[in-house]
Amino acid sequence: MEDNKDMIGEVTDISAEGECACSGKTKERDPKEYKDLLNRLNRIEGQIRGIKRMVENDAYCIDILVQVSAANAALNSFNRVLLSNHIKTCVTHDIIEGKEETVDELLAALQKLMK
Repeated sequence: MEDNKDMIGEVTDISAEGECACSGKTKERDPKEYKDLLNRLNRIEGQIRGIKRMVENDAYCIDILVQVSAANAALNSFNRVLLSNHIKTCVTHDIIEGKEETVDELLAALQKLMK
């Protein structure tokens, strides 16, 4: 396993297959949500590859910084969509089921996201 930083800055273990060894929890997403999240991530991945090419091609610093800013905005947008979906589905479901520890988990995640 190799260590990687996830989107909220925490080091997570990633297996050779790219699987995250995070909380162990899973979530089945409806096809529309799944497709939307993957499309967003594919666009972000393309932006990152573009930034890498810019560095490799000795692009001007400001031009690279502008593209990094756009990638950061795209990641922030991804986080907002995912967090909104999480609250509407997982958190709501768990509260109805009486699993109030989910609120603490959400608060901890929000603290990490707001660093």
